[in-house]
Amino acid sequence: MKVFLGAFGDPGHAFPMLALGEALVARGHSVVLQTWRRWEEAATAAGMGFAAAPEYQVFPTREAPLKPYAAAVRAARETRPAVRSFAPDVAVSDILTPAPALAAELEGVPVATLVPHVHPHLPAGFPPFSIGARLPRTALGRALWRPADRLVQQGLEQGRREYNECRARLGLGPLPWVHTGISRSLTLVATLPQLEYPRAWPPWLRVVGPLLWEPAGERVAPPPGEGPVVLVAPSTSQDPAHRLLRAALAGLAGERVRVIAIWSGNGTGPPFAVPRNAVLVPWLSYSKTMPHCDVVVCHGGHGTLARALASGCPVVVCPAGGDMAESAARVEWAGLGVRLPQRLCTPRGVRLAVRRALTRPDVRRRAAGAARWIAANDGRARAAAEIERWA
Repeated sequence: MKVFLGAFGDPGHAFPMLALGEALVARGHSVVLQTWRRWEEAATAAGMGFAAAPEYQVFPTREAPLKPYAAAVRAARETRPAVRSFAPDVAVSDILTPAPALAAELEGVPVATLVPHVHPHLPAGFPPFSIGARLPRTALGRALWRPADRLVQQGLEQGRREYNECRARLGLGPLPWVHTGISRSLTLVATLPQLEYPRAWPPWLRVVGPLLWEPAGERVAPPPGEGPVVLVAPSTSQDPAHRLLRAALAGLAGERVRVIAIWSGNGTGPPFAVPRNAVLVPWLSYSKTMPHCDVVVCHGGHGTLARALASGCPVVVCPAGGDMAESAARVEWAGLGVRLPQRLCTPRGVRLAVRRALTRPDVRRRAAGAARWIAANDGRARAAAEIERWA
């Protein structure tokens, strides 16, 4: 096959698409990946063709207002020549990246969607996605959430109208469903089934498992001594003040643990003390380091979360933004770690959360079970096989 892939350039969206592209190339297919130029070398090294995605303002601001999907219309028009030139059999677009999907549709190419986290469309009676509320356990709990269904539906309908206006500007017909960024032909959800609430899945949707990819890096050893190893892997984009990192270093300084922490300070040293039981590094290989850790402290970005669970590590999740609150709720619901609310992101809060993750055998047992599931169910191979069957 010839497969055109498109993804937003942030790691949480580009990395799963890079993983999928590598798997398709390994199975003998011809692949072109459209994403930001920062990932061009990685794509070409894996045997993919590369198309540079347009990089400009996507979301409106007070200083630079935009019509809904104005950037998507422009990007789709700029992407269409790349699709036409490659002439793919099928295209796969990231859920937050409408331009390649629109461009492919304009060229008559079937489009699938890759969701690089838990599925965002929840049935009636479930709490709204991303607010951090857990699935209700009783009929009464479901009834209490039903008034929110109407508000959620209103927001989804507004999104559908705006996306259909975008499609009309490109000469495409309207879509009758909400969550218009999700293909009803094939959608691949790249998460663990353990993180998905039980429900009836439509026939066009597949939960394939995480699509794990990372740039080259080295294993980092913890400080010498004994005691459990705690990896602090925060999101710098969602926590520019390094609140979680500061709280973790201060809170774990007196604990019988060894800490590896990531500091992305753009070449500058940290403006805070690093305790003797910690080592601070600018980057490391998750796949080489996490299997030697006992707990991972993170904000709940799905890529970091999935890599930790693939390594059998319980997680402490302190959500900062985006869909991280949803990830934290799913982790707590599945018993795979400990949720730490933002208001408790203090030295004491982190210390108690890490103690709980280290001392609860049920959490460690479930994390080990998630690792066994991922090892037995290669998300990359399953996603590639689903695309082959669909095509």
